[in-house]
Amino acid sequence: MEIAELNRLLGNIDVYLLDQILKGRFSKEMKILDAGCGEGRNSVFFINSGYQAFGIDPNETAIQYCRYMAKSLNPEYDVHRFQPGKLEDIPFHSQAFDVVICSAVLHFAESVDNFWQMVAEIHRVLKPGGIFWFRMCTNFGNVLEGSKDLGGGRFILPDGTERFVLTPKLMEELLEKGFRFLEDPKTVFLFGKREMGVFILEKTS
Repeated sequence: MEIAELNRLLGNIDVYLLDQILKGRFSKEMKILDAGCGEGRNSVFFINSGYQAFGIDPNETAIQYCRYMAKSLNPEYDVHRFQPGKLEDIPFHSQAFDVVICSAVLHFAESVDNFWQMVAEIHRVLKPGGIFWFRMCTNFGNVLEGSKDLGGGRFILPDGTERFVLTPKLMEELLEKGFRFLEDPKTVFLFGKREMGVFILEKTS
């Protein structure tokens, strides 16, 4: 397959999400929500390949772009699967989805309470046994040693960005809220900048 053809199939997909696709984690029978989808970079493959992809984002312009993109990839696609909405108030009914993906969104939480609001909504819309894949800023190494604590779980990281950071304690609490690991978590440390973790969980209760 030529590079251009591969790019058309995959779009600008998160490489760690592609890893799960290549492992056969998702099936076309699953309803998949991209929570914080932006302009749909992680939806291109799913739409091209006949998956049931949905998305929400608070930016209505981004949602309009997703709808245009989806229609251009598949004229028969129901573009209203992409809806404006926040993670704190997901506009879909309880247990609507088999999978929620959330790429580089949760680290924009405004506080610990706001983080748990978003996690609770994701838990609500997932079916029992559903998959929660997410990627966000973490502190499983020592990145916070060079960061400024702003309170409420937010920090100015060494790269100058302001982020909510998932700590080991918060991760432990998240598991207590009805999830378990499907794979060992992974983190990538960008030297002198930040640390990003990738997590694949199952809803247990």
